[in-house]
Amino acid sequence: MPAPALPPKPATGAATSPSRPSGDREVAAPSSVTPAFLPLTRPTIDEETIAGVTEVLRSGWITSGPRVKEFEAKLSEYCGGRPVRAFNSGTCTMEIALRIAGIGPGDEVITTPLSWVATSNVVLDVGARPVFVDIDPVTRNIDLNLVEAAITPATRAIIPVDLSGLPVDRDFLHAMAHKYKLRVIEDAAQSFGSTWKGKRIGAFGDFVSFSFHANKNITTIEGGCLVLNDEREAKLAEQYRLQGVVRSGHDGMEVELVGGKFNLTDVAARVGLGQLPHLEEFTAKRRELARAYFERLGAPAVRALGLRLPVADFTHSNWHMFQVVLPEERLAIKRAGVMAELHAAGIGTGVHYPAIHRFALYRRLGWNEGDFPHAEYAGRNILTLPLFPAMTTGDVGRVAEALTAVLKEHSKP
Repeated sequence: MPAPALPPKPATGAATSPSRPSGDREVAAPSSVTPAFLPLTRPTIDEETIAGVTEVLRSGWITSGPRVKEFEAKLSEYCGGRPVRAFNSGTCTMEIALRIAGIGPGDEVITTPLSWVATSNVVLDVGARPVFVDIDPVTRNIDLNLVEAAITPATRAIIPVDLSGLPVDRDFLHAMAHKYKLRVIEDAAQSFGSTWKGKRIGAFGDFVSFSFHANKNITTIEGGCLVLNDEREAKLAEQYRLQGVVRSGHDGMEVELVGGKFNLTDVAARVGLGQLPHLEEFTAKRRELARAYFERLGAPAVRALGLRLPVADFTHSNWHMFQVVLPEERLAIKRAGVMAELHAAGIGTGVHYPAIHRFALYRRLGWNEGDFPHAEYAGRNILTLPLFPAMTTGDVGRVAEALTAVLKEHSKP
């Protein structure tokens, strides 16, 4: 049965061309110069960081070493002194958290169907079963009001996702987890720099997993970290990070558990060390750009087209992404067509994300179309617009103008 269409929710410059010489006189260049392609995202890495990476390469110690330890210390300081361990992705961090929590075959883990598929794949990796709960169509995060009904005697943990950097209600989340004795593995891959009621995400709670992928608010190129509760968990994380090995003395080595190859390199850590001091600056710029999007896309003429905007949260969110949801019931073309026309106009866009339970792997595990209608609607129609610190508000205007034109041209009569 097809998922029901959901009713729309209310939504909470041209460059100047240079002149050029022609013989004895100057002739103005054509007034319409195609602007440079605007990508979906692009990292900002300063020259000091690039020089620092060169120093690491010349040092001869390019895999895990002193820079990783320094990066972990800075991350721990950022997270209020909690133990932090760095890894080569923000995916293995969640798997390791599940293993430290003792979650495996026969256990269930509640999560959202609207996320990067890694969020639920890690549950399968440890032999447990993901249990999906539909999203709130306004926040696009897991609807915590529906979670309690999904808890069974087999439920051991919950993995909430802060989509686009908008935090899930941490008070509600941790109160429920305490009530049912559940571990919480926060998929905070997108919310480094976000806060909850004045407290940094990562500075409180249970396990917190961050990503430093190239498209995140700060990057190590590839990488992530896991915030833990105590040194015992930190030691376990180190074992899982590198083949379960425990070293002692000059030549002592023991293996007590099955680990993986998840260590971060000193090269990556040096990039992270260069990024951290810019976090507040990057966040402030992202908020400025998000405000500009609201000014342009929140105009009455645009809102009348049915475009759904994100929650206008300028207190908690780090604005990792600016995502709109297209009004499929009012458009004569699908999302791919909208993306193609924007690309032709020199604007990159993205999809974050298709609904996980509609992938073939998860269909084989028993999920069907119509199980989570809000996530399915968003999964078909969510569109990520360009947002990164090197952008200008003029770039935002260009995106908004192009998107509005596409919506107007293809709106059903």
